[in-house]
Amino acid sequence: MKEMTYAQAICLAMTEEMRRNQDIFLMGEDIGVYGGSFGVTKGMIEEFGEERIKDAPISEAAIVGSAVGAAITGMRPIVEMPFSDFITIGMDALINQGAKIRYMFGGKAKVPMVVRLPGGSGTGAAAQHSQSLEAWFCHIPGLKVVAASTPNDAKGLLKASIRDNNPVVFVESKLLYKKRGMVSEDPEFFIPLGQADIKKEGKDLTMITYGRMLSRVLKIAWKVKKEGIDVEVIDLRTLVPLDKDTIIQSVKKTGRAMIVHEAVKTGGYGGEILSTIVESEAFYFLKAPIIRLAGKDVPIPFNAQLEKAVVPSEREIQEAIYKIVDLKK
Repeated sequence: MKEMTYAQAICLAMTEEMRRNQDIFLMGEDIGVYGGSFGVTKGMIEEFGEERIKDAPISEAAIVGSAVGAAITGMRPIVEMPFSDFITIGMDALINQGAKIRYMFGGKAKVPMVVRLPGGSGTGAAAQHSQSLEAWFCHIPGLKVVAASTPNDAKGLLKASIRDNNPVVFVESKLLYKKRGMVSEDPEFFIPLGQADIKKEGKDLTMITYGRMLSRVLKIAWKVKKEGIDVEVIDLRTLVPLDKDTIIQSVKKTGRAMIVHEAVKTGGYGGEILSTIVESEAFYFLKAPIIRLAGKDVPIPFNAQLEKAVVPSEREIQEAIYKIVDLKK
């Protein structure tokens, strides 16, 4: 294990996989000498050259379309979007082509590609560069969707995504890039997709989250522990496929559930998690209504204070815990 940032863990995962498999290449805008919008690919072009670290024109439709075509012919492309918002220009290739081809060809054609999406608010990048779009992709059969919350998980999940034979959308919160943690240096370390992780065990309340919100949820969970409220924290890690068993068993144990994510509430992935609980036997164990804490239904503001106000804060998370857990009972 070695301490490194979330960004360095992603870079390490790609570097290890590219050394292992010559069919893997990177494609995106300014990912070569410049190292990408957030410096994640910095230094990779020195090792792998322009043949495998491909600086592309500013045309997301061409980038994603080329990646789909390359994947069908046996390559394993990794695409980096400068901001997750820009994938909207490449949606046709990803959703109408990449996500459908394996099914339409009866499994004879595979589309092993990864699309990395730096998303979320907190950097002052305003409404067109700060969205959390993961729920869109979860709605599309044929796509897998991953949202790593820690540096070690980022490495293990990205390596598993690169080795998968299906298109994977890999969601990365921009505010996590500088987050530090211990990361496995084992080249064969990977985390299978579809396995959630219980980051903290508890008995009074199940809190379900992913991505950037994990650190806030954990901080408050440990804070209220001192007041006698024992919170269990589940980090989903993979949204599609979803680890429903871990959610259901935890809610059956605690009898309460809260879902926290940065993306806007209406149509957000929290609704899918909620329905998973309600449609299972865990519903009969609930002692209180399920709470969803999510982003406000507004575009991300440019103003720093307003930007902070539109996503769940530590105070809001703590107040919601008090609301759902009645200590007198």
